[in-house]
Amino acid sequence: MEAVQRRRVVVRGVVQGVGFRPYVYTRATGLGLAGHVTNTPEGVVAEVEGAPAAVSAFCERLAADAPPLAVVDTVDHCEVPVAGGAGFTIVASRSGGPARTLVSPDVATCADCLAELADPADRHHRHPFITCTHCGPRFTIVTGLPYDRAHTTMARFPMCPDCAREYADPADRRFHAQPVACPACGPRLRLLAGSPPGEAAGADPVAEARRLLAGGAILAVKGLGGYHLACDATHVGAVAELRRRKARGDKPFALMARDLADIEHLVHLGPAERDLLTGPVRPIVLLRRRPGAAAGDLVADAVAPRCPDLGVLLPYTPVHHLLLGLPGDPPGPRLLVMTSGNLSGEPIVTDDAEALDRLGHLADAWLTHDRPIHVPCDDSVVRVCDGEPLTVRRSRGYAPLPLHLPLSVPAALAAGGDLKNAFCLGEGRKAWLSAHIGDMDDLATQYAFERAEQQLESITGVSPVLLAADRHPGYRSAGWAQRAAGGRPLVRVQHHHAHIASAMAEHGLGEGSRVIGIAFDGTGYGDDGAVWGGEVLLAGYGGYRRFAHLAYVPLPGGDAAVLRPYRMALSHLRAAGIPWSPDLPCTAACPPEELRVLERQLELGLHCAPTSSMGRLFDAVSSLAGVCHLAGYEAQAAIELESAALAVPGAEADGRYAFALHRAEPGGETPVRADPAPVLAAVVADVRAGTPPPLIAVRFHAAVAGLVGALAALARERHGLETVALTGGVFANTVLSCACARVLRERGFTVLRHHRVPPNDGGLALGQLMVAACAPQNPQQGEGHVPGGTRQSA
Repeated sequence: MEAVQRRRVVVRGVVQGVGFRPYVYTRATGLGLAGHVTNTPEGVVAEVEGAPAAVSAFCERLAADAPPLAVVDTVDHCEVPVAGGAGFTIVASRSGGPARTLVSPDVATCADCLAELADPADRHHRHPFITCTHCGPRFTIVTGLPYDRAHTTMARFPMCPDCAREYADPADRRFHAQPVACPACGPRLRLLAGSPPGEAAGADPVAEARRLLAGGAILAVKGLGGYHLACDATHVGAVAELRRRKARGDKPFALMARDLADIEHLVHLGPAERDLLTGPVRPIVLLRRRPGAAAGDLVADAVAPRCPDLGVLLPYTPVHHLLLGLPGDPPGPRLLVMTSGNLSGEPIVTDDAEALDRLGHLADAWLTHDRPIHVPCDDSVVRVCDGEPLTVRRSRGYAPLPLHLPLSVPAALAAGGDLKNAFCLGEGRKAWLSAHIGDMDDLATQYAFERAEQQLESITGVSPVLLAADRHPGYRSAGWAQRAAGGRPLVRVQHHHAHIASAMAEHGLGEGSRVIGIAFDGTGYGDDGAVWGGEVLLAGYGGYRRFAHLAYVPLPGGDAAVLRPYRMALSHLRAAGIPWSPDLPCTAACPPEELRVLERQLELGLHCAPTSSMGRLFDAVSSLAGVCHLAGYEAQAAIELESAALAVPGAEADGRYAFALHRAEPGGETPVRADPAPVLAAVVADVRAGTPPPLIAVRFHAAVAGLVGALAALARERHGLETVALTGGVFANTVLSCACARVLRERGFTVLRHHRVPPNDGGLALGQLMVAACAPQNPQQGEGHVPGGTRQSA
């Protein structure tokens, strides 16, 4: 009698909701094996029985041949007693026990579903919720584990016989696809309009929505992770009205295009950009404009005024594809503004009743449906820097995929920062960054933070025994951590140390590693109570030393100086001993009465926190060069300065701008000071000589890159370190990032830059987690007062 063997196999990772059980079924039956497979909180568990060679073949390539959306972390198997029986089955999922499986992110509609969506002969033709095991909603509809229909917001939609047959057929692409539905049994799309909003007449809500958009209307459109506000991006009046209603200032809007052909004439597209735009994540990709792309006959100027990039994404849900039109549809808008459904500063709206209320003064109509969104999730934002992705906002399509850590950490929660908040849960060798939460100034955002934290704990099974937060005593995220600690240790982590630790963790540096950390941003609470932001730290996870920093200047009025870059320019000029001459653009931009008050304020030091911020220096030079005097959104002055530098492609800086370095004695404790006074004097000379602002911008970027190279070389000379981490929100500037990386590599350094984790405060929590795991647990470390209390960053 032939030998028979039975093995129990446990597969952990992203293996639920991605067609893994159907894959196991097909693999087992193809090898003639008996047994079963099921979802459990710890992962997918299978038992297979048959000839030893067939059982071995089943186990050997289980991970290698997995479905495209699966991410297999581990495959463990052991021999168990033979049970007998015939056939292989998918059995009901098991609940109970700690969650140890991983939930898939939401995935853009796949090519097979799109073909059916456009096929009049297919029963899914024009179905707004078409999906299969290879695409569709996952994270945003999950209410619990294991991942089954009963634990999603699809639980309220019983399958019709046709869908049930597909769901039960191992040969079908929708075999055990949990969100499966069709026009007969799935969610229903509706168009609401009027006051009060009521269901619009007409058989096809999408056709009426397209007609409204073509006429200049603003629509609230329910997506995977929340509502968007949409309008025709070529309609000047509609874009201007949306900007006015949303109180958006000049902050750029994102564009949704039907396909690449609709944007190729507007932006530069390389292979990496094309892959990002057309891949399964479909983030917003920041693309450099082509010359003349701002012309009003292409897209309305108000889509992204004076911005070097257009943020573009392609459709990622069936509703988006229908809204932009299928082949043969009547003409309609091919480029849509698609921006988060909220007022600026508030969290994205997900609830239908709330959408009618909070978006009532923003939208003319609502294209909505009755499938609830359980987890809010904004669009991710990515750009390409030196041919590699640089994540600016990590959210839909990436969350909640874990990051693999270079060392094991206790169950911990890091609260992140107050701007661009994302928190982080970690345990063992995994860390889960939350989806983008937003700015914590708004009470609704703070509630969203609490709900998201509870939800992520529930699906990861992490019960934190350690908390981490920023040292800033006024941060709301840190205040929440203090209140939530409940006796658990709370480690307060210095802002720029966390940035550097985040870059180290992303690149897999181990516990004993040390780097030269260049942390450039707008604001971080410093050890001396000043506002740091132009820092060179010699850092590891367990500690840091401040090696160098930008020289302090007063930050007059805190956030007022951030919103009015001319104030920073005037403060820097005064610190450099340069008179406020009326011929300078920043002096001319300051109202005379404010100029007098500012002069007195700086003389007396009233509300003038000292700052070493590189972000604020970018603001100052932007205003001094006549580029931007008022900031309507975060980092606008710096972004417009970067845009100016791009206006003279191929221009070579001649080295006439250079910082002065005030060096401490070798072995001394005093950090090196980088004094921008010579740079400012050179800018003033160029302004008076009539040098075009774009050339000034090029020279300034080159001066900062030269400073980075000089400080890194000095640190290596004194401390022998060869690795440099570039981090902080300033390094979202690709002109600067590329220039710094080039200078450093020419000097023989290994350069670490962010790719999967944002360099800005959206990546802060990962660094906090790593520092807290390695640091002595001092719950009150670093508390104190911040003069001026500014919370802005760049």
